[in-house]
Amino acid sequence: MDSLKLLAHPIRLRIVHAMGGGRLLTTAQLCARIPEASQATVYRHIDLLVSGGILEVAEEHKVRGAVERHYRLRQDRAVIGAETVRTLTPEDHRQAFATAMTALLAEFNAYLDREGANPVADQVGYRQHALWLSPTELAELISGLRAAIVPRLANSPSPERAQYLLSPIHFPVEAPQREAERPTT
Repeated sequence: MDSLKLLAHPIRLRIVHAMGGGRLLTTAQLCARIPEASQATVYRHIDLLVSGGILEVAEEHKVRGAVERHYRLRQDRAVIGAETVRTLTPEDHRQAFATAMTALLAEFNAYLDREGANPVADQVGYRQHALWLSPTELAELISGLRAAIVPRLANSPSPERAQYLLSPIHFPVEAPQREAERPTT
């Protein structure tokens, strides 16, 4: 199964989110992170991610006669390449976007359901801004966002860090007006 098909499922996407930052997690820890999914469902999705090379077994320990596995994310495999993106149909984009939004909503609900959730103190944000951008300005904005985000992707968990889900989304809501279409004054 290719990376797009593996990542195009809300539970698998949430598992990938949970594994970020070099974390080693067990299936039990992932089940606790995704309580609305059954244990069997989480196990099945972990197996698919391992089979697809997105997760790997980092450690194994015997616990009360059973083998407990700690999994690690293979960040280099948890991406959808630019070449794949270029081949997607509009329907493929709809499905991928719906999956991303479903996972985002589930993560947000899990956050709000957590004891002590405090959106103000945690600086939760979900603003939307409608910007007028030329292709060059859009490229500069994306480049600036990447410059701010990419170095932090390597951050590992620590006592002073909380894991945040950041979801930059951008798409044109209106096509550029051609000269002949512009209103005259």
